[in-house]
Amino acid sequence: MRAGQALVVSEPGQIGLQVRDNPVAGPGELLVTPELIGMCGTDLEIIDGTIDPAYIHYPLVLGHEWTGIAAAGPLAGTRVVVEGVIPDGHCARCVAGQTNLCETYDEIGFTRDGVAAGQVAVPAVLAHPLRPEVAAEDAVLTEPAAVVYQAISRARIEPGRRVLVIGDGTIALLAVALLRLWSPAEIVLLGRRDGQRDLAATSGADRFETDLAAAGAGYDLVFEAAGTTDAAATAITAARRGGTIVLVGLPPHGATMPLAVDDAVNNDLTILGSFSYTSTSWRSIVTLLNSGRIRPGFLITHRFGLADWEQAIATLRGASSPRGKVLLDLTR
Repeated sequence: MRAGQALVVSEPGQIGLQVRDNPVAGPGELLVTPELIGMCGTDLEIIDGTIDPAYIHYPLVLGHEWTGIAAAGPLAGTRVVVEGVIPDGHCARCVAGQTNLCETYDEIGFTRDGVAAGQVAVPAVLAHPLRPEVAAEDAVLTEPAAVVYQAISRARIEPGRRVLVIGDGTIALLAVALLRLWSPAEIVLLGRRDGQRDLAATSGADRFETDLAAAGAGYDLVFEAAGTTDAAATAITAARRGGTIVLVGLPPHGATMPLAVDDAVNNDLTILGSFSYTSTSWRSIVTLLNSGRIRPGFLITHRFGLADWEQAIATLRGASSPRGKVLLDLTR
């Protein structure tokens, strides 16, 4: 058994590289060598300890958005993406296909060690092979793309609808790109940083606005991906009567906002929260990647080696634009 460096959050506020033994694959497991790891706002919440404690176990190796190369078995040498949600497969939610709501699930990078390490052992049944032409830069965005796909699927959007996406980070930009698959009449992205304008256009937004008045209201679907209570409140006011609001962004644990309940009732609003992704949504993204219908790697703007993890986190916290996906590159 060889040892390697891993990026470990020992407890909230304590993070650094530690030497960890590489795992040995147990029954039903697959060894994978991580290539690229996406960093996101949830990683910052894990580091800072602001995430809901019911969904996290410390100490923890970071890393839940990733792709790697299978190290052994029939998939040896194949690039794979691995579902992070590990369902029990037999509870009522799993039987209904709601694996994201499994009653006793485990999750890579949250309740069990993530992948910012030399090698990881994962349930083989959750590893999905990718075609050789799928680049690692596209594959690494599978997890956030599955989160977005799950949310859009819940909204049951129909072609020809007007859509407002709130936020200008990776989830919001992916939402714009994936919503195009549903042939909307218009997608407007309401962000905060004007420097994200070009990324928004590349994602497929018809308009990019930083002012709510310019974005307007009366939308059939509002997709909230900014992760603040102010953004959630804006989402509710921007929907038309009979419209749908999907809340995907995660404010700090326990954050609340006032709601004019009579307006929600009188406007006949549908307000949906969407958590994580199901196995079905994950497989849908893998199919889209393997068919070439989506290539989300254009969102990658920053890449760091594992030894430069402090710069990666500082970039993730920073306000500079353009900033899309920040990666840790374990091949360096």
